[in-house]
Amino acid sequence: MDTKFHIAFKVKDIESTISFYHIILGCKLGRQTEHWVDFDFFGHQLSAHVSDAIPELDYCGRVENLKVPIPHFGCILDGKVFRDIQNRLEDHKVDFVFKPQKRYQNKKGEQQTMFILDFSKNAIEFKTFKNDHNIF
Repeated sequence: MDTKFHIAFKVKDIESTISFYHIILGCKLGRQTEHWVDFDFFGHQLSAHVSDAIPELDYCGRVENLKVPIPHFGCILDGKVFRDIQNRLEDHKVDFVFKPQKRYQNKKGEQQTMFILDFSKNAIEFKTFKNDHNIF
């Protein structure tokens, strides 16, 4: 069964959201109105809705020695796509919350991960696993 994930989230405006997800990340632009826009986020549907009440992030997530922002969403990518996204972010001078790094080295679940904020301060994590059998 081929399933797709959908998430709707708040953004400050459509223009900067399209710039971030479509231009910087390379996500295909989907349907849009003046109040929301959809993206193909690596095969999954993101729906960004304009709001003037975007909540502050809470850095309460504890992973190894890091306090990660909650809430966050992201995508598990293969290594080549992960490096491509890293390069796109660096080329566009996007600041990393956590620069690309290896976690759980030589352990089950070994992975590369990086955290960024979009232009509305939504936290996004990208991961690539050494062995996809250890994702869960």
